[in-house]
Amino acid sequence: MLLPTLLSQIRRLSLSPCRLSLVTPISKCSCHFLAMADVEETYSSMLRRCADSSSLHHGRAIHAQFIKQSFLSSLYLHNHLLNVYVKCGDLVKGLQLFDEMPQRNVVSWTAVLAGFVQRGRPLEALSLFCHMHWSGTKPNEFTFVSALQACSFSDTLADAYQIYALIVRFGFESNIFLLNAFLTVLMRHSKLAEATELFEKCSGKDIVSWNAMMGGYLQFSYSEVPAFWGRMNTEGVMPDNFTFASILTGLAALSDLKMGLQVHARLVKSGHGSEMCVGNSLVDMYLKNQDLVGGFKAFEEIPSRDVHSWTQMATGCLNCGEPRKALGIIGEMRGLGVEPNKFTLATAFNSCSNLVSLEEGKKVHGLRIKLGDDVDICADNALLDMYAKCGFMEGALGVFRLMKDRTIVSWTTMVMGYAQNGQAREALDVFSDMRREGAEPNYITFICVLYACSQGGFIDEGRRYFSAMTDEYGISPGEDHYACMVILLGRAGHTKEAEELILGMPFQPGMLVWKTLLGACQVHGDVETAKRAAEHALNLDESDPSTYVLLSNMFAGTSNWDGVGMLREVMESRDVKKMPGASWIQINGERSLTA
Repeated sequence: MLLPTLLSQIRRLSLSPCRLSLVTPISKCSCHFLAMADVEETYSSMLRRCADSSSLHHGRAIHAQFIKQSFLSSLYLHNHLLNVYVKCGDLVKGLQLFDEMPQRNVVSWTAVLAGFVQRGRPLEALSLFCHMHWSGTKPNEFTFVSALQACSFSDTLADAYQIYALIVRFGFESNIFLLNAFLTVLMRHSKLAEATELFEKCSGKDIVSWNAMMGGYLQFSYSEVPAFWGRMNTEGVMPDNFTFASILTGLAALSDLKMGLQVHARLVKSGHGSEMCVGNSLVDMYLKNQDLVGGFKAFEEIPSRDVHSWTQMATGCLNCGEPRKALGIIGEMRGLGVEPNKFTLATAFNSCSNLVSLEEGKKVHGLRIKLGDDVDICADNALLDMYAKCGFMEGALGVFRLMKDRTIVSWTTMVMGYAQNGQAREALDVFSDMRREGAEPNYITFICVLYACSQGGFIDEGRRYFSAMTDEYGISPGEDHYACMVILLGRAGHTKEAEELILGMPFQPGMLVWKTLLGACQVHGDVETAKRAAEHALNLDESDPSTYVLLSNMFAGTSNWDGVGMLREVMESRDVKKMPGASWIQINGERSLTA
């Protein structure tokens, strides 16, 4: 009666991982009553529970008992114990145990190999695979899956090709799990054509195979996603949640609302719509197609929303021109106890920038302070931009000084903020500080610097910085840089020099520079240059009303009423209409548009 009773006690106690420490050590005397097979069955079950629950503490306790009872002579138990260590993340102890094993089989090698892969150490995993191969141990399909997973994160495909050659040599080429693993390797190394060839030759494709190809098309050729989805339907492949998430993401990128509605209908029938990842992709599809109503409906149907869901909805509102709704979504999210992340804050700051609402911006800034170090530089840059666009440069400077890590975006935002708020000298001082600290200006930075020069009328400095772009930093000026120089020269009355600068551009001048010159000519009354600038601008776009208006105002300023009348006739004949101006005013939080 002793044997059945003891086994019953052990099995009962091993049902819950939290009670593993209560197992009473089995005495040597009692072990005589236990067949080794029963001991292995009991302890293997306990060790599996340790591995599944990541209970390293209990695993170590069982290991200590093994040493006392000399159970480590069992290769079966040794492998289970090894599995506990590697799955719980203690690779050092796992390797030590592996080295001390008197004998190893393919399970031993595979357990350690999988542990290296799961812990993000693919090079060590591939090295271990080589040692296994040299030791003469024949790998099985599980070994090959882990080895291919390691190849997914290596720098080259050479190892993957060699391992796949071994797979063919050992007769595993028809194994669908290995095929899918190799497809993933090819995709992660941007080998879409090779992956497609392998996929087409496979006769036993499963949904994982289709999803791997869908993911590849999404990454490298998303225009192929709709056709691939159609093929899946034609061949009767039942999509899963990953399939739906992928196709909806592809249709969002393509702005294909029509097919998106069809996929949504299929999604409702499939029953996968309640899953968060699919719901988020569906919302994204509607928002990327500027369908805010559809986005809200899909958002409301997600049963469980995380911070990503809320932030995505808020960002969609912002991109659809509804910054106040974006702030409302974030407020509702916080009311439900969902903590914002850095992307939420960036969206909130950008919404405040669009509303030019300093009061709301300060509230969000308070939330950013509460989050402390959990916020990264992107959110802080958005905060800088918000203060700058609201005209509160003192607040922007305070944030800038407290930033631990400033990027080129941080510096550029400060330069542009000062320039836009009429503090051109302060803008150039910030640029000088940036250069002293070794930050490298980029294309955008120089637009802001030249704009500051144009605002302050710093002609000599503007010329110097314009030359430094190419001479010191190797940045070729674009049309925006030339436009800033035209503004700078034009405001100083150097319209002829500005025209020569435009004509000397290394690429064809666009509408921007000619209209900028036209505006400068109007200020200084240079009619002849203005006519030439208008002619160039109209040759590029004869339907743009602003060119006609600028030239007409200039004719009116010189009392050339015949010229004004002629321009109005031309506008009528070409059906060019001037859009009426408008302004807005905000009263008690409500914005009104007035003509």
